[in-house]
Amino acid sequence: MSRILIVNAQLINENTIFTSDVLIENSFIVKIQKDIQIEDKKTQIIDAKGMYLLPGIIDDQVHFREPGLTHKATIASESKAAVAGGITSFIEMPNTVPQATTQQLLQDKFDIASESSYANYSFMFGGTNDNLEELLKTNPKDVAAIKLFLGSSTGNMLVDNEKTLEKIFLSTDMLIAVHCEDEGTIQKNLTKAKAKYGDAIPIEEHPKIRSEEACYISSSKAIALAKKTGARLHVFHLSTAKETALFRNDIPLEEKRITAEVCIHHLWFDDSYYQEKGTLIKWNPAVKTKQDNEGLWKALIDNRIDVIATDHAPHTLEEKAQVYTKAPSGGPLVQHALLAMLEKVREGKISLEKMVEKMCHNPAILFKIEKRGYLKEGYFADLIIVNTNTSQEIKKDTILYKCGWSPFEGTTFHSEITHTFVNGNLIYCKGEFNNKIKGKRLTFNR
Repeated sequence: MSRILIVNAQLINENTIFTSDVLIENSFIVKIQKDIQIEDKKTQIIDAKGMYLLPGIIDDQVHFREPGLTHKATIASESKAAVAGGITSFIEMPNTVPQATTQQLLQDKFDIASESSYANYSFMFGGTNDNLEELLKTNPKDVAAIKLFLGSSTGNMLVDNEKTLEKIFLSTDMLIAVHCEDEGTIQKNLTKAKAKYGDAIPIEEHPKIRSEEACYISSSKAIALAKKTGARLHVFHLSTAKETALFRNDIPLEEKRITAEVCIHHLWFDDSYYQEKGTLIKWNPAVKTKQDNEGLWKALIDNRIDVIATDHAPHTLEEKAQVYTKAPSGGPLVQHALLAMLEKVREGKISLEKMVEKMCHNPAILFKIEKRGYLKEGYFADLIIVNTNTSQEIKKDTILYKCGWSPFEGTTFHSEITHTFVNGNLIYCKGEFNNKIKGKRLTFNR
């Protein structure tokens, strides 16, 4: 039996911070109390005095690129970066090559992860205009959700047949996660920009092409359809202040049928960064104005937005260096997402307790993930120890992403993730990894 005792930690859980010890046996938290006494000399003791102990981060939206796009990333490389960043569980998207739009192709991804993922994992099944029969075979107890692209993005999985869309919403009880941008609006804006600039469209035009209007039209339609059909809808990566008015904060998360997510990059960057960062911060939906950034923060704090995620989506520097019309959207974030949010805690934008709620508790509630997302006895010991009294500059030689770059290069953070535990195993410790232990498949209380 493996046993680890963490002593003198400041635990953050369910909107409280308190000093306690935590005893881990095998995969689980077995005791949380002060001054736990252990006589077994084989127990590993970790003194976390002066540091915080958090539940492992659950990232509900990543693109780890395997299979088919492994020159950009693999499940192994990106999950390794994730655990170094305190992310102990991830949910990955279906727009790989081939796309996860049949049960067998979905299972193929689970098989890869079972052999290579450092973190716990699940995958979403990809809905298309013509795979409803296959979609309905999805098991809600061991698959995270159904993913629909209502705007074009990497992988060309656009679902634009309105009758099909309504049929999907009516036919499944599973959570439906959506990328919302109106394709007609985007194409109209892109045609205008091409007429003016050719392919060398300035990156500053990106939030005008993939505009507030494009986002709002699509998200409001999806929400109206969810209300009409009773579907369980989760809207990914809000990027505009206007969209936040579509969501409620007057009922508990457990009772919500329509929920929302915001991503690290939309909380950190705004359109003033385009001149410095260029296509490195080209995302879909686009990073927009300072007013949008402020509106997203407001909705996050007042609980109209329920979770924080990364939308980690790496591309090579060579791909990103192409002209606007050819440079792909997306960037790597899992290694630095928690550090970025801890910086916002330091700035007073969000409390530690609220950050843990949005990155740990709420994803577990929203997806009904079994025994994860909290510091509780009987729960899986997915834990991270954080030192908030140290500084580090993000440099290329510390980046673990296969693509080898980060939009945060040159940024100084004032925190460090010192330890990451996955299912009770110390997977990451001060730059060193346990390469022998793999994560587990997430299961769901549905």
